[in-house]
Amino acid sequence: MGDLGLKDAFATVTSEALLQALLVILIASALVFAIQKALPKLAGKVGGKPRLYLLAMVPLLRLLIIIATIIIVVPILIEPSFENMVAIFGALGLAVGFALKDYANSLIAGIVTLYEMPYRPGDWIEVDGKYGEVRYIGSRTAEIVTPDDSVVIIPHSTLWNSLISNGNDGTDNLMCVAEFYLEPNHDVRRVLSLLRDVAFTSPMTRTWMPVTVVVSNQPWGMKYRVKAYPNEPKEQFHFVTDLTARGAGVLAAEGVGFVSAPVAGD
Repeated sequence: MGDLGLKDAFATVTSEALLQALLVILIASALVFAIQKALPKLAGKVGGKPRLYLLAMVPLLRLLIIIATIIIVVPILIEPSFENMVAIFGALGLAVGFALKDYANSLIAGIVTLYEMPYRPGDWIEVDGKYGEVRYIGSRTAEIVTPDDSVVIIPHSTLWNSLISNGNDGTDNLMCVAEFYLEPNHDVRRVLSLLRDVAFTSPMTRTWMPVTVVVSNQPWGMKYRVKAYPNEPKEQFHFVTDLTARGAGVLAAEGVGFVSAPVAGD
């Protein structure tokens, strides 16, 4: 019965219908290609939230174009009767269930990703020990670019069984931390004030966002953590470098020594 349903569904397909469907698919492909090239390029010329919004529009527009293409193409090729739809989607269900199980798992997770948005283009995330900026979100995978400029492909199915850390969560606010391991027997309040000034006077700091310096006592000395926000998330590594270099200079001038090797894990 299923085979007869499929034969009946495609019985009315003509060469003219195939050409029309092909034309629609080509137009849709061209639109998707143009969006995937133009919007990231435009986003690269702007900063802040507009950049994140433009990047987040890419997977959404691509999904809308794919859905619209399916809605247009199916009636061109197949008479939209109940029997035909049951036959077509029944066959697709079997194919997905037996031949494309893993792909379907990632595809469904991709739909969930677009709906729940645990990460978006422009977000800085860490998944399974890999950290980087989300550059692209497809129907099955996401691509992140690491600080070493390597591209890591992450299947959306990772959503089901992995922890995902999102540093800026759709905003342009990303906290950075610079750490200092210092010898004991110094004026803690003085060092806290100096490191706070280092963060506030950095030209890369968002001074309207909170700047915090915390200290903890360790067996080997004192551990300081300077928490602040850079002007742009993509500047985070230069920002931490700037805080570290400036902080080290100020502490050296104050005569505060560094420990050579903190205990592993501290």
